[in-house]
Amino acid sequence: MKKSRTLFESFLYAISGVLYSLRTQRNMRIHFLAAVLVTATGKFIGLNSMEFVAVIFATSLVIITEMVNTALETVVDMITEKYHPLARIAKNVAAGAVLMAVLNALVVGYLIFFARVQPLLLELERVLSGR
Repeated sequence: MKKSRTLFESFLYAISGVLYSLRTQRNMRIHFLAAVLVTATGKFIGLNSMEFVAVIFATSLVIITEMVNTALETVVDMITEKYHPLARIAKNVAAGAVLMAVLNALVVGYLIFFARVQPLLLELERVLSGR
């Protein structure tokens, strides 16, 4: 019979999974860095609570799907080392889920940040052009 885990052990295993993803997956590091930068920028420009929640949800969705993609790819690789069309489909669909989450995050980011950043960009353009 399998030994039951404590709640603390479960958290340690979960943290281990996050750290594994960060250590081994280039795209996870890119997504994580982007999430940190977008979150910091949101705090800096003073997003309201709802805007900030939308940004957090969008960036979290990207990180979550990247981790699920990593887990699925690992399981597929564990099951077969040979080419199999179903393995390719499973990996491509999981990667597609990450792509959809990224596109969602880009749309959310555009809708939230553009209105706030556009006046700054116009002012920067005016200053640089000497008008």
